[in-house]
Amino acid sequence: MLRVRPVHFTSRMAPWERLLTDLGMIKTTEDDTWREFDAGSGRLALQHTPAGEENDGSTSFGVEVGDLEEFARRTNLAGAETGTSPAELVPADIGDSCRITGEDGFSFTADKAAHGAQCADADPALTVVAVWFTEDTAAAADTLRCMGARFRPVPDDDETADFTAKNGGVLMVRPGTGPARSGFGFEYDGDLDVLRDRLTAAGHRVTMTEEAFGRTLHVANPDAHDAAPDSHVAPTLWISQRAPRGA
Repeated sequence: MLRVRPVHFTSRMAPWERLLTDLGMIKTTEDDTWREFDAGSGRLALQHTPAGEENDGSTSFGVEVGDLEEFARRTNLAGAETGTSPAELVPADIGDSCRITGEDGFSFTADKAAHGAQCADADPALTVVAVWFTEDTAAAADTLRCMGARFRPVPDDDETADFTAKNGGVLMVRPGTGPARSGFGFEYDGDLDVLRDRLTAAGHRVTMTEEAFGRTLHVANPDAHDAAPDSHVAPTLWISQRAPRGA
């Protein structure tokens, strides 16, 4: 199995829980510092971090798998065709996971899924999207292919690449400058006007933009409430609706 599951680090757990619930996600796992929320496709984890910590408001690119050893074997077998071995099992005393390292030096984890089924009560139109920003988009795309992600054609013809995961969610590669980094957002396969009205009625600040390949909602980021003007925290969270290919 392969499911998209980024991890978002935040000191503002309650506002994030409210936003994700209003988006139509369902909380499926909870402990003192950790929450997991299911969308119709894909999953998002929240990890509490103290306010002011460097990672407050940041997101780790990540996926879930079923059998870690088999995932690593298949990933490295596919990578051998291009002369790479991107997957390395993490020692059991550290945690049940596999570290994936791209040719640009960007690394992330594939964790063993705590529960495999997607919650049927989540909004079926909502998909979790994890984004890999890098100067070497071709190599990043190759790494995702080695993991078993399925290429999804995009309407434009630039350095972007989109992939779907068999068990839910979308992985994107986007050009970026400097060290590779991660981000996340959502896609919505439904009426964005209805979603905008629902979020607005729940008290969230929402705007909408028209773009070349679809419309995007921008919802106020809970982490930006107390963030400094020069903070790495983005002011909004994006939820996009792509136009059909060829539109």
